[in-house]
Amino acid sequence: MTILVTGADGYIGWPVLLRLAEMFPDERIVGVDNFARRRWVEEIGSVSAIPILPPEKRIEKARERWGNISFVEGDLTLKEFVDMLVRVYEPDTIVHLAAQPSAPYSQISWEKAVYTQYNNNVSTLNIIWSLKENNLLDAHLIVATTTGVYGAPEYPIPEGFYQVEYKGGKDVVPHPHMAGSFYHMSKCNDINNLWLAHRQWGLNVSDMRTAIVTGATTEEAKGELATRFDFDFYFGVVSHRFCAQTLIGYPITVYGKGLQGKPFVTLEDCVKSFVECVRKGGEGYKIYNQTLGAVKIVELAEMIREAAAEEIGLEVEVKHVPNPRVEKEEHEMVIENDNFRKLVGKPTDLKDAIADIFREIERRKAIIEAHKDRFLPKALLNQR
Repeated sequence: MTILVTGADGYIGWPVLLRLAEMFPDERIVGVDNFARRRWVEEIGSVSAIPILPPEKRIEKARERWGNISFVEGDLTLKEFVDMLVRVYEPDTIVHLAAQPSAPYSQISWEKAVYTQYNNNVSTLNIIWSLKENNLLDAHLIVATTTGVYGAPEYPIPEGFYQVEYKGGKDVVPHPHMAGSFYHMSKCNDINNLWLAHRQWGLNVSDMRTAIVTGATTEEAKGELATRFDFDFYFGVVSHRFCAQTLIGYPITVYGKGLQGKPFVTLEDCVKSFVECVRKGGEGYKIYNQTLGAVKIVELAEMIREAAAEEIGLEVEVKHVPNPRVEKEEHEMVIENDNFRKLVGKPTDLKDAIADIFREIERRKAIIEAHKDRFLPKALLNQR
């Protein structure tokens, strides 16, 4: 069996690649990346708080430990490159993690919005069509989409499809898309194309709707094989930014009341679910809401405040600031996740993931301090 992992140099892709190599020692694990994430973060003036090796050295170190890893550099928006991958490796499974993953980055400008949708949607379309044209529609395509496609509805979000009744008729349909950024809309487009490929050609798809991923390490991805840890406004998720603020002595800034429920998943459970999905195999079109459930932002802030005190002896305040976003001040997000929980079993506690972050970034304080203008709200930059 050959397992292809796209986006294999990324925050999630790298630990997924390593975990697959560990769990499937007799299979060939092929990583693919064009290293664009490194360029995007550099472009907006930031770095990974946890230093990562240059690509060549990183791959060399991984191969020293797991001899079943191969790596190919290339751009998935080039159909010729994707066709080469599919023809040469004939993958039984593709874990598609390659994407421009930042909602704020996609909102910077017209150019960034267009780039995000072109990069993400053309890459996925190229994979779909290459599998069809090379007679590999029996392959299992596992794709990272996002819980962001759901928006913030005032009813429980199903894990998959739901029955709609209207004016005497009824049908089972996918959940409607209510994206809040051009990045999230790119994932809505991916889902539509994947669903179409399944209905037209019978492609086996596992649609992994990934929540806000939080954590610094996995068992395989640490030390010299560490995965990246972004903390800036564009690529650092809210939990990582809060930890960074805390570490350099600033209050945790909660927008508005902080009573907005947001879906979270630990890095460990995110990686485990992708790997277990590979093991399980795919049949039909199945959706996994890849989340532990919703956590209110003010609750997240309190978790981080407590972890900072317990792990590194830092006392920090939680400060409420005016919300610059157009969103509901209070929202109870209820999201079903039975399929996901069957993959991961007992989930990792979000508090443990936050504690792990502080243990890893405490010695990186100078890096974070030097880039504080990349993640602190402007109102705090001149305050101590």
